[in-house]
Amino acid sequence: MNEDDQTSEPQWAVPPEGGWTADDLDTLPNLPPHTELIDGSLVFACPQTLFHSRATSFFGEHLRAAAPPGTHTISRFTIDIDRHNRPEPDVVVVSAPVVRSMDQTRLPSDSVLLVVEVVSEDSLSRDRETKPVQYARATIPHYWRVENHDGRAVVYVFEREPATGAYPSTGIFRDRTKVSVPFTVDLDLTAITARRSRAADPE
Repeated sequence: MNEDDQTSEPQWAVPPEGGWTADDLDTLPNLPPHTELIDGSLVFACPQTLFHSRATSFFGEHLRAAAPPGTHTISRFTIDIDRHNRPEPDVVVVSAPVVRSMDQTRLPSDSVLLVVEVVSEDSLSRDRETKPVQYARATIPHYWRVENHDGRAVVYVFEREPATGAYPSTGIFRDRTKVSVPFTVDLDLTAITARRSRAADPE
């Protein structure tokens, strides 16, 4: 095989010394969609399950409706934690002033009021261990983790403790999530896995 027949590796296949940076996500060519940066390493998104897709849509829609004026609810959009960490939460609620342009590619973590992560098989350890530490360090006040337990959505709710900088659990919700912070929300979780599908669901 001659040199012209060889397929060159993409630029992002080999990380630089010290790892990738948050700025690299905007400049590396042909990155797969929804690539995250975790501890200087690129993390690629696996194909979504139906649960993941429906849960992300559910929380995006209902949190947008419940959130107070002066906020935006955005799905699958990256936030800056630090130089080597730029995760892409499934849903974020942010202060409105940081949304400046339809062309922007990231949001500052200090603007985030709530992060929601929907757990997939490949993201289990990141969503349970790695990301909560990063989100707490970034002083994001509220973190929700959504898991599929035998076909039922379960929501684990955490609120950052300022004195310790950690996320103690404030509740585990099945079938219904009802909380008063960061704003009042009352959600029927059974709608996520209901068998009766909407027109947008795959047949």
